[in-house]
Amino acid sequence: MDRFATEKEAARAQLSSVESQLRDMKEKSSAQTKKIKDLEAQLASELAKAKSEAEKAKAEAKTIVAVYRADAEATQVQARKAVETTQTRAHWIAELAKCQSRRETLEEIHARGFDLTDEIIKAREHEVDVEALDSSDDDGDDDGSKSGSKNGEDLDGEEASPEEN
Repeated sequence: MDRFATEKEAARAQLSSVESQLRDMKEKSSAQTKKIKDLEAQLASELAKAKSEAEKAKAEAKTIVAVYRADAEATQVQARKAVETTQTRAHWIAELAKCQSRRETLEEIHARGFDLTDEIIKAREHEVDVEALDSSDDDGDDDGSKSGSKNGEDLDGEEASPEEN
């Protein structure tokens, strides 16, 4: 009986030891579960923060792209206007040179003894008109006609009569 009592005591001591180990394991498991939950919560918070920052960066990038596109479009419009203005100016400069040449030719003919006073006056007036149109293009006005019909010339380059002006 003593031996059974000793074995019983030994078994109880072992059981008590196992129960103690089980409690320690449960406490460690509980602590680890709590730690895991804390880490998951922290990770979820960091993830939400990262997503928020990514959305902000994406919105900023879209804004920057929109600004750059608007700037590029405005630059293209300005470039087109500059080209049109340059072309118009070149046209009026050519018209001015043509008028000056015609006036000079008429003056040379007059110098040789022919009476072309009326034609020279008309040529000077025409030249002044073309200069005025050319200078108005410098101010950014694009009202001038490229065909030359507004500056007193017909489409074939002949000067219109004073009644037609």
